[in-house]
Amino acid sequence: MTNWCVTRVPSLTPATTANIRNSRRLALCAHVVRTGRKAADFPVLAMLLSLPSGAAMLGQGAHAAELTPARQSGQVGIQATSQPESMVVHIQPPIQIYPHANPIGQPLRMSGAENRKNGHQYDWGVFNRGNGEAAGFGPVGTYGVAPWAEDWSRLRHTKKSDDPFDVLKYIPLTRSGNVWISFSGETRLRNWFESRPQLGTQKPNDSGRFGVRNLYGADLHIGSHLRFFGQLINADAAGWGGYGYGSTYRKRLDAQQAFVETRWTMLGAKSGFIFGRQQFLDAPSYMLYNRETPNVPLSWDGFRAYMVWKRIRVDGWDFVQTYDSENKMFHDTENYATRLYGFNTTWAPPDFTFMGQKGYSFLDAFYIGYKLNGSAGAIAGPNGTSVKGSNTRNNFGMRWHGVAGPIEFSVGGIWQGGVFRQASNNAARNVSAYAINSVVGARLPKNALNAFAGIQTDVYSGGNASDRSGTIGTYVSPFNPQTNYLDTTTYMTGSNLISFAPLVRITPFKSVSIQIKYPLFWRDSVNDPVYKSSGFYKFAGNFRGKFIGMAPQASVAWQINTHVSWTQYVSRFMTSRALNEAGGSGGTYYQSNFVFRF
Repeated sequence: MTNWCVTRVPSLTPATTANIRNSRRLALCAHVVRTGRKAADFPVLAMLLSLPSGAAMLGQGAHAAELTPARQSGQVGIQATSQPESMVVHIQPPIQIYPHANPIGQPLRMSGAENRKNGHQYDWGVFNRGNGEAAGFGPVGTYGVAPWAEDWSRLRHTKKSDDPFDVLKYIPLTRSGNVWISFSGETRLRNWFESRPQLGTQKPNDSGRFGVRNLYGADLHIGSHLRFFGQLINADAAGWGGYGYGSTYRKRLDAQQAFVETRWTMLGAKSGFIFGRQQFLDAPSYMLYNRETPNVPLSWDGFRAYMVWKRIRVDGWDFVQTYDSENKMFHDTENYATRLYGFNTTWAPPDFTFMGQKGYSFLDAFYIGYKLNGSAGAIAGPNGTSVKGSNTRNNFGMRWHGVAGPIEFSVGGIWQGGVFRQASNNAARNVSAYAINSVVGARLPKNALNAFAGIQTDVYSGGNASDRSGTIGTYVSPFNPQTNYLDTTTYMTGSNLISFAPLVRITPFKSVSIQIKYPLFWRDSVNDPVYKSSGFYKFAGNFRGKFIGMAPQASVAWQINTHVSWTQYVSRFMTSRALNEAGGSGGTYYQSNFVFRF
C-alpha cells in the first residue's frame, strides 16, 4: 500500500468539502478530486470517512487537503500538516504476482487508469501503469523484484522512515544529496518434487531438489544523468534423484549485472543509454523472461538505448548472452554464439470509458532477432535425431494489452522468419513459423474475493521433423518464457504446441491469492515431436497422437510482510492414452518458494 501524507491544496468540490467539515473527518479527499475518482475507490479512505466524528478530525481552521505519495510500505500513515493530530492504520501489504502482460495476472489491480506510480519506478508517465512492465524495464514492485528499475530518490525529501531497510535505499554521499547510493537484495529458498520428471523420460523417479540463490546489488547515482548498477549472484542446488544441475542452478560468486547508464532529454523525450551486463525484459514475457524457475537468471552483455515521450516510447538493443561458469568465481564471459537484438515501439492510446469504467491500453510493435549456434541452434531431424547448426530467427510481432472496465486482456501475434544452416554441410533452410498468444478475463465487480476469471490460449506452430530440406515451420522460444505461463511443471514449451487453459483467481485477503488453472495441450503438427525447454522429448515408442495431456494446477501466494513472500504450486500432469502407449508418463509436481527482498 502507499503511505500518504496530507498537504494543502486550494480547493475541493463543494460536496466533498461539506462532507469533511460537517462530519469533522480527516481531510483526505483532494487526491480523489484531482484524479476524478470516487472515495469508494480508496478502501482505506472510505474506512476513515466512516469513522465516528471523534476518531479523526482536523482543527477548525484546517483547509482542504490533498493526498500525495510519500513512500511505499506495509502501512498507511496519515498526517495533517496543519495539526498535531495523526492516525496510523496498519494493513497487510498487497500480494504482487507479476504477469504475462500488464496487467493480466495481478491478484489485485495495483492502480487504476489514472494512477501513474506503483512501487518505486522512475517517472515514465502512463507507462508506469499496472506493474510498470510497459515501460520496458520489467515489473517493479515495492521491494527488489527488478532493483535495476527502481528509483529511491524520493527518500531524499523524507525525514521519517517506517521501514528498517529504508536506511539502505537512499544513502547520500554528498551534502547536497545529488550523489547517492542504494542497496538491494534477494535471497530465495526453493524446493520442488517430481514423481515422474519430464513426462517420465527422466530417471530416477521421485526427484526432490532444493535450491538457494542470492542476488545483492548497489545502485550509485552521480547527479541525475549518470548511474552505475552492479549486482552479485551466488547459487547452489542439491537433493535426491536430482538432474540437470549446471550453470543455471549452481554458480560461484559472480557479477549478474554491471552496467553504466546515462540519461538526458532529447527531442522532448526522456532518453537513455545502458552499456554493460544487464537483465533485459522489454519483450512479451511469454516470449522472453527472467529465467525464474532455476536459480540463475538470464543476463546479457551489450547495450540498449531508449526514448520515452508522453504516449510513445522506443527501445533498441544488441546483446550477446552471458556465459555462466559454475565452477569459478568471477569467470563469466561473453557467449558470442548466442545473440539477441532488435527494437520495440509502444504506443499508449488515449484513455477511454467502457461499461461505465475508465480503461487504458498499450500497443506494442517489435522486432526481436536471435542467433543460436551449437546445441542451442539444433532442430529436430528424422528418426528422433538432433540436427546441429546455426539458427537465425527474426521475430516480427504485435501485442495489445490493457484494461477495459472489468475486462483485462493481452492479445499478441508473432511471425518468425529466418534461416537454418546445417553444421555438417552448410545447407540453408528458410524458416516460416508463428505464435498466437492471448489472455482475456474479467474481474467480478464489487466482489470481496477480488475474483478474476479468464481464458488463456496459445498456439505455437510445428513443422515436419522428417524433412531434410525445405522450409522449417517449427516456432522456437529459446530464452525461457515466464515461469508458470504455460504450466507450472514447465514440461511444455513454446514449440509445436496448442494450449487452452481456463483459470480462476481469488484474493480473499490483500496478502493472499489463490489461482486454479486447467491447461490442455495438443501438438500443432503430429509430424513434429513434443518439445521441452531444452530440445525435444524422445519416448520409447512412437507417439502418433495429437493430444498430449492436461495439467490441472493450483497456486497459493502469501505476502507475509513487505519483504517476505511464500508461494506454493502443485500440479498433476495427466498424459494422454496415446502418449502413455508411446512410453510417456504423467506425474505430480510440487514447488515452494520462500523469498526475502529489500
